[in-house]
Amino acid sequence: MSFVIRAARPEDLQPIYEMAKLTGGGFTNLPADRKSLQSKIERSTEAFARTEDSVEDELFVLVLENTRTREIRGTCQLLTRVGQKWPFYSYRLSTLTQHSAELEQTFRAEILSLVTDLEGSCEVGGLFLHPGERAGGLGLLLARSRYLFIAMHRARFTDRILAELRGVIDEAGDSPFWDSIAGRFFGMSFDEADTFNALRGNQFIADLMPKHPVYVAMLSDAARHVLGRPNVSGRAAMRMLENEGFAYENYVDIFDGGPTMTARTDQVHSIRKSRDAVLGGTADDGALALVATGRLADFRCAYGHVADRGDTVALDAEAAGLLGVGAGDAIRWIER
Repeated sequence: MSFVIRAARPEDLQPIYEMAKLTGGGFTNLPADRKSLQSKIERSTEAFARTEDSVEDELFVLVLENTRTREIRGTCQLLTRVGQKWPFYSYRLSTLTQHSAELEQTFRAEILSLVTDLEGSCEVGGLFLHPGERAGGLGLLLARSRYLFIAMHRARFTDRILAELRGVIDEAGDSPFWDSIAGRFFGMSFDEADTFNALRGNQFIADLMPKHPVYVAMLSDAARHVLGRPNVSGRAAMRMLENEGFAYENYVDIFDGGPTMTARTDQVHSIRKSRDAVLGGTADDGALALVATGRLADFRCAYGHVADRGDTVALDAEAAGLLGVGAGDAIRWIER
């Protein structure tokens, strides 16, 4: 396989922009706006260039490159600590229990409260794989490469991690959840609000969003039906997150009602179970694994066959060539 994950570079702007135009909207971390994407790549370049091991408000952008064609066919992002420039808002779904002695009945109502509980978490997001490459496990490579990057730069990330899944958007590009709550206060469509958020941040949410809890029973049937559910295209991503140890803990996106998944960073499967090793040589008898090497801008990750030899590991020659590693080099790996 000729695909490798590496740090995004300024020259990757155009292919990332072309992929952003294919997302279909509702993808805040990957807006189809060249200026915004350029700003992200510049911010990422600064993060890769900083060598101090401390947590700052940073963004890392990775890309999936076909080394044979030199085409960029996917991208993903890591944010080290959210909610620093703008508040990180979520809706938290909870239950309010009330008892009436006169009626001799207990009533339980689900309510949505606007919170910043997840502020300060690190985040994995912005994952997009070109439609022409959705086979061969490349989506899994993109997703899990982020956790190997975190494991290899652990001091740059906080102890809680989150992932926001896109909520349900109908064929017209509208969000039933947005239309039932925020759309009534903002005078703009879901697409307009989502684009504004992607380009200029969500301070306008703090300015205009109603601060009082919202009773779920007062939402439209369509909004209640999609609350906490991922879009059709996000169901596989939700399963991958669950396999990594993420859980849905009743936090939903304020725009489309999609689920926010959370975990303790050190308990994420690909972080906790991946292993550091020294490469002893090449061999073709190993198990298929994700293999990463390099620090910061030199980070690379690809599929390879790894054979554990005790003090060292052996890696198949093709993967060693993709990663640019040889005997004596350090890698981190986890079985697929």
